[in-house]
Amino acid sequence: MELFKIYNKRMVVLFFCGVILAMLILAGRLVYLMIFQSTYYGTKAIEVQERERSIKAARGLILDRNGEILGANRTVCTISVVYNQVTDPERVIEVLSKELSMSEEDVRKKVTKVSSREKIKSNVDKEIGDIIREYDLPGVKVDEDYKRYYPYGSLASKVLGFTGADNQGIIGLEVSYEEYLTGTPGKILTVTDARGVELEKAVENRVEPIDGLNLVTTLDVNIQQYAMQAAKKVLAAKQANYVSIIVMNPQNGEIYAMVNVPEFDLNDPYTLVDVNGNEIQVEEGQNKQDLLNKMWRNNCINDTYEPGSTFKIVTATAALEEGIVTMDTMFSCPGYYIVDDRRIRCHKTVGHGSEDFLHATMQSCNPVFVKLGLSLGKETYYDYLKKLGLLDKTGVDLPGEARTIIHDIDNVGNVELATMSFGQSFQITPLELLQTASAIVNGGNIVTPHFGMEIQDSGGNVIETLEYEVQEGAVSAETSETMKYMMGMVVSEGGGSKGGVEGFEVGGKTATSEKLPRGNGKYIASFIGFAPVDDPQVIAICIVDEPSGIYYGGTVAAPVIGELYKNILPYLGIKTID
Repeated sequence: MELFKIYNKRMVVLFFCGVILAMLILAGRLVYLMIFQSTYYGTKAIEVQERERSIKAARGLILDRNGEILGANRTVCTISVVYNQVTDPERVIEVLSKELSMSEEDVRKKVTKVSSREKIKSNVDKEIGDIIREYDLPGVKVDEDYKRYYPYGSLASKVLGFTGADNQGIIGLEVSYEEYLTGTPGKILTVTDARGVELEKAVENRVEPIDGLNLVTTLDVNIQQYAMQAAKKVLAAKQANYVSIIVMNPQNGEIYAMVNVPEFDLNDPYTLVDVNGNEIQVEEGQNKQDLLNKMWRNNCINDTYEPGSTFKIVTATAALEEGIVTMDTMFSCPGYYIVDDRRIRCHKTVGHGSEDFLHATMQSCNPVFVKLGLSLGKETYYDYLKKLGLLDKTGVDLPGEARTIIHDIDNVGNVELATMSFGQSFQITPLELLQTASAIVNGGNIVTPHFGMEIQDSGGNVIETLEYEVQEGAVSAETSETMKYMMGMVVSEGGGSKGGVEGFEVGGKTATSEKLPRGNGKYIASFIGFAPVDDPQVIAICIVDEPSGIYYGGTVAAPVIGELYKNILPYLGIKTID
């Protein structure tokens, strides 16, 4: 019995010691939390009691080279309701359905939904938001944010691109320069009760957004408008699928204009339009997103085509560089050239007869260029394709640039080489050809075509000057001078005469390429022109896809550049002929 009592006393002592130890541990933990962790848990408590609403930052402006605003912001509102604060649901439903032009049924579902906050509609015009705010309806919140706005509508639509509901770029420059244009969103912090419902009389805390930076581009609104007018005119006259025009400075790659008609309305990019700008409906079996993607495509960089005779300037350049030919070298054209088992015809079926290389170029004689291509050989020919930038992308600052589609050199035989020499059996983008043509006439420098010029803050201060790669020595100065002269003769006395402008020296090359499959009667008419001949300051290309009726490049595309240059050469200060 004594042993039992002693045992019980020990158990009681141990129990109380355990209780005291537990209390000491608990007290120590409380001291640690209340003193050493007070800041951390105080912050957490506030976070639990606050509801966060994002404030969109103003996106940076997109400007042309002269400061004209191409992409701006418009203040809009987001309308929402806090269920627990709505005192008169029927009045709220009546007002919101009326002012927001929404069905009463849709508004009712959102107003009566038990949630901490329910968005009714976003991107509401500020004027309407102000009207709703004046009703002073308990539980109705009107928050201001920003929506992208394009003052010129469809101008340069496939270059500028547009933004989505989250204010992020979707296509074009809006995507390429997203890191600069996008700002840092702000916050509205509202105190809530234990259920997460906002307290009616609580003060809101704001963290202000930081605006995005501005992008100054190489585009010139005036040149873009001239080019768009010229493109629309030939599109309508020739009932073509599309017309593309690029205008660039061949000395540094600055793109003054890039047109792809039909364009689309940047302020309404999800409405499908036809070549005349009229809205079209999605037919049964069609996928609207596929149709939108097609409408948004930039044919100048996203699509490839067979360049045809404009590519003869590449063959001519290579032959001159290799010393295979001079302007005075004589040829004979019977109207065809037989390569292996293939008879390759000249566009002049009866032949040009005896001609020197200068006149063969002016008359765009296929047999002469076939002979030059075969004389160069495929290894040398491909060396020049690489040297002139034709086997790589241009590096233009737009998304989705296509690459040259060309035979692997191991699969190139005499026939393939012969057809390549006058611009068939491979495909390139219009911008890629323009980059190469620029190198041929600017003394041999491969410039990077680009739109971005400067990054500025909202006060116009330059944050960054954008720089682009230049590869020197693609063509010798001597060959460049010869090519400029010959291309000048193409316009002054040859097949590109309709690309000329009275009082100015313009050089260029025409092309009429037949689309695959051959014999389908579908053609692409094109023309490359530059000015002035002795010191090129501007170069342009025009592509007309499937013109109806007469389809020759010299008749269809050259006059487009001629009309464009008539307007912009004086504007650019290009010197006239003395």
